[in-house]
Amino acid sequence: MKNLFASRWGIVLVGAVIGILAPVLQKLGNPGNMGICVACMERDMAGALGLHRAEVVQYMRPEIIGFVLGSLVAAYLFKEFRPRVGSAPIVRFVLGVFAMIGALVFLGCPWRAMLRLAGGDGNAILGLLGLAFGVWIGTLFLKNGYTLGRTQSTYGSVGWILPLIMLGFLVLLFVFPHVPGEPKSGILFYSVKGPGSMHAPVAVSLAVGLLVGFLAQRSRFCTMGALRDLILFRHTHLFSGFVSLIVFAFLTNLILGQFKAGFEGQPVAHTQHLWNFAGMALAGLAFALAGGCPGRQLFLAGEGDGDAAVFVLGMIVGAAFSHNFGLASSPQGIGPHGIAGLVVGFAVCLFIGLTMRKKTA
Repeated sequence: MKNLFASRWGIVLVGAVIGILAPVLQKLGNPGNMGICVACMERDMAGALGLHRAEVVQYMRPEIIGFVLGSLVAAYLFKEFRPRVGSAPIVRFVLGVFAMIGALVFLGCPWRAMLRLAGGDGNAILGLLGLAFGVWIGTLFLKNGYTLGRTQSTYGSVGWILPLIMLGFLVLLFVFPHVPGEPKSGILFYSVKGPGSMHAPVAVSLAVGLLVGFLAQRSRFCTMGALRDLILFRHTHLFSGFVSLIVFAFLTNLILGQFKAGFEGQPVAHTQHLWNFAGMALAGLAFALAGGCPGRQLFLAGEGDGDAAVFVLGMIVGAAFSHNFGLASSPQGIGPHGIAGLVVGFAVCLFIGLTMRKKTA
């Protein structure tokens, strides 16, 4: 059992579970082609906390909380909870910020790009191509000595910080539940229309999050890692989970009547292909430089990785920047300052990649 999910069939199984459960969450109330989207859900959580005031995307998503806590449980059960930190925390934070900005220009993380494709959204093709391009740029830096430094063991309390934060968010969700038709409950903000108002039952969302967090921690599921390993080493282990997610999500959407092929009129998506490509290219580059996709960062944080926790917090802050500064896209197209955000993001990521290389004698 300990090594089951680390096998080839194990990673395929985990991809299949995610691919099935995400469309089911959509059927139960989550937004279209957004049964699971780490970037979108962290954006909604930032809104629920009042970090941005985009009224249509405010909700404390239980799935994200479940990812971290599910990973925490798995790590403890299999003696893999290892509190650790590395170096350059400010760099990891900034990479998280720009990863989120790129993702919100596209309107989705790598998981949602796959789910959008599995739901028939042709715009996701440009996003996935952009993701692969960004990861490819990241591999060039990796081959030339790029590193954020080695990790080292640290105090147990460091590894518990983000799980405790997520547990606190869960308490807030129960203490201040959504009141139908009301935009605020206690200290939490809630959308009364738009994607933020669409959600599966809390108990179901939390249960799915816990299960996915548990399985992903055991299997090391990572979309960025799948592309990185394929490009750098021609390894297909993680990529088989990537493909499995798309295939099973496609089949589940067909069964549930949620498949709609085309580019126009797709849920929470726009058809500006260049910016779909560029947004995910920036996100892919930031993920590669940080060492994991947004889902993987949550799972790593659950097993005690303080570096991953810093990246996660950077993404949440990046979501606030995206909506407060007009960087995020909408179904009508790229935001008023989205292009500027992409230009700055690429400049910062390229600067990080070029300057943080291990010097050889």
